[in-house]
This record gives sequence, structure tokens and C-alpha cells, in this order.
Amino acid sequence: MAYDEITALLGGWPGFELIGVTREGATPERPTPRIVLTLRAVPGQPKTCSRCGQSVAAVHDVTPREVRDLPILDAETWLVLPRARVLCPRCGPTVEAVPWLDRYQRMTARLAEALARLAQVLPVKHVARWFGVSWDAVKQIDQRALAARLGPVDLSAVRVVAIDEFALRRGHRYATIAVDPTTKRVLWVGRGRGREDLRAFFALLGPDGCARLEAVVMDMSTAFTEEVRASCPHAQIVYDLFHVVAKYGREVIDRVRVDETNRLGRAMGRSRRRAARRRVIKGTRWLLLRNRENVTNPADRVRLRELLRANRALFIVYVLKDDLKQLWRYRYPGAARRFWRSWYRRALASRLPALIAFARNLAARIDGVLAHCRYPLRTGLLEGINNKIKVLKRMAYGFRDDAYFFLKIRAAFPGIP
Repeated sequence: MAYDEITALLGGWPGFELIGVTREGATPERPTPRIVLTLRAVPGQPKTCSRCGQSVAAVHDVTPREVRDLPILDAETWLVLPRARVLCPRCGPTVEAVPWLDRYQRMTARLAEALARLAQVLPVKHVARWFGVSWDAVKQIDQRALAARLGPVDLSAVRVVAIDEFALRRGHRYATIAVDPTTKRVLWVGRGRGREDLRAFFALLGPDGCARLEAVVMDMSTAFTEEVRASCPHAQIVYDLFHVVAKYGREVIDRVRVDETNRLGRAMGRSRRRAARRRVIKGTRWLLLRNRENVTNPADRVRLRELLRANRALFIVYVLKDDLKQLWRYRYPGAARRFWRSWYRRALASRLPALIAFARNLAARIDGVLAHCRYPLRTGLLEGINNKIKVLKRMAYGFRDDAYFFLKIRAAFPGIP
């Protein structure tokens, strides 16, 4: 087969022509065989400066280079070609531009593209092992490809934003993520979960973007709330059902359950009946936190009825938990506020310190809760994204480079058209 036919089959190397093909067998030091293709510059073809793009006739010097290309069958493919430095009148001595080879790279653009495509679905470690290149090389290629494909994020049409935090790694290392809930697109990811950390997103959004923002859905984080009010004072803050009920579970149900267990424990010597009630309460944390419709086991249903029948305090906080969730079903602010006032009065009348403290804290933020009537938004999408982020971390066995990790997150959630 003629060299020009081989070149056509392999896709060619513009500006160069094939003049030799050799095969090198595997060795103990190099277990993979190699195919070496020798190239030369096409005679008479002008060269181009890689900096300014100007055609240059003068050549400063020529150096032979070995460049890796896509593998052929079972062998690695290596190109041996003369790489010239042209004498550009504008830039001085500089390396020539080769369309299929990036500047200072030792692998062709199509091999780098293949590595980047495979890195979208496989961990960097596996891609590097498959092609026999270094982990750092694959990571650098993938990061560069992600940055070029994603580009700067377009925030011109953002009207509503959902904000949440997720764990970067162990040791209380967190990051904040901002998502457009209408398009399910990750807009921004930044390290930290404080007020100053979130400020970077609003700086990226700019004054015009902040002015366009209508609503921000989030948990009851004080840092997030203060920064949204400072950067977008006109935007409506919407507190999510999931986080409010989770906070109720931590601060009310858990606290009352522990207090009741301890109270009955101190009185065990006085009454066998109280000892029996204490045994009923112990180990019921998840039973109390679970939604009533999710308690499907008959034994759990019986145990829950016995528990609520045996302890008045737990009965009150359990019933008020279910009633609190009904607040997010309303679509008219007036009706929702009347329901809230009724719930608030019952909470204050319970004489349970943990419940009263929670109710007063929520009363200070009730406008954010009732805002769901106008903006029925939830952070359920963010919780799903956070789960996918955990999968990305597990696949890669963690990320050392946060910037690369954040690009991976953006690429995993490009949004819907």
C-alpha cells in the first residue's frame, strides 16, 4: 500500500507527508508495541507563526520531535516529524503553527480529543491506564476541554436561583452551588458556605443580573439570607419545605424525645409504669422523623401508636410536624398566614421549650416560608444534584483540584434546552 493511501486512511497530517513506517516490538521496559510513522514537511508549503498567524518564509531552526497519535490496532502510534521555529518579523523566533498539534504538546489534537471524550464517562485513572499516559496529562486535557466546551456561564436570562451547600471532603470542607431551577442548569459553584463565599456569585451576576433576580430558594442559613438581602434586596427569599421540616426534626423532635427519655429515666425507681414508657420511647428516633404514610410495617405502626398514646409531649410535636408540612400546600398568602397563626398559637400553648423556641425562630422568617405561595419552589432538585455530585466524587475517588471538580459539576448539569 502506498504511503499516500495510508495517510488517507489514517486521516492525514496537514502540512506533512508520510515517508516511512516501522514497527517496534514490545520489550520488558515497554510492554506495548509501537508503530513509528516518519513525516516530513511538504516542500514549498509556507509556514505560519503560532502567535500572530502570519505566513513566514524564513526558518530559524528545525528540531525533530516525537508526537503520539491515536493507537493502531494493538500498538501505540508515534510520529517523528521535523518541528520548525520560524523567524517571524513581528514575533521573532517562534514555533510554527501545526493545525493538528497544539503548541508545546507531545500528542495530536485527535488523541487529546479522544482522551477528553472518554474522561466524560470514566475516571481519569482508568483513561490514563487504558492509553498508557500519565494521570496528570489526562486531567489537564480533560480540564482544558471542559473549560473550552462550557465557556463562561450565561446569566442573562436568570430570574430564579436555588442555593444550597454540599460537602467537598471530610473535615467540614464545604462548597456552595447555585442552580437555575427552571432549566436545571448549574450556574456557579464556589468553595465555602459563608456569606463572603456566596458574594462571589452575586459579583458574577453583576448589578443588572441582581436587579433581574426575582426569587432565591434556599434553606434557613443565616449567612445565605443576609447576603441575598444585601446583594438583592428586592428578591424574594423562599424557604424550602425539606430544610424547615429537617430543622424541626433536629431541634424539636430529637430534643423532646431525649428530654422525655431522661425524665422517665430519673423516675424509674418510683414506678414500673414509667420504666415501661421509657422503654417504648428509646430507639424511636427514625420512627418519629419518618412521614406517617411511609410507616408501612405493621409492627412499626403498632409501635408508633403505642408511643404517641404513652407520651403527651411526643404526641404534640408529632402532630404539629404533620400540620407544619400542610403550610406548603397553600397557594393563597392570606389563607397560608391564617393557618400559620393557628399553628403558632398551638406551638406556644404546648409549654414545650424546644417547640416554643423553634416556633419563635420560624416566626421571624415566616415571610420566606409564605413566599412559596407566589414562587412554589423547592430545593429537591438541588438534593438530587448533590447526590449526583457524591457519585462523581466516588467515581474519581475524590478531587484534589476544586476548579476541575467544579467544571465536572457544571458539565454534568448543562440544563435542559
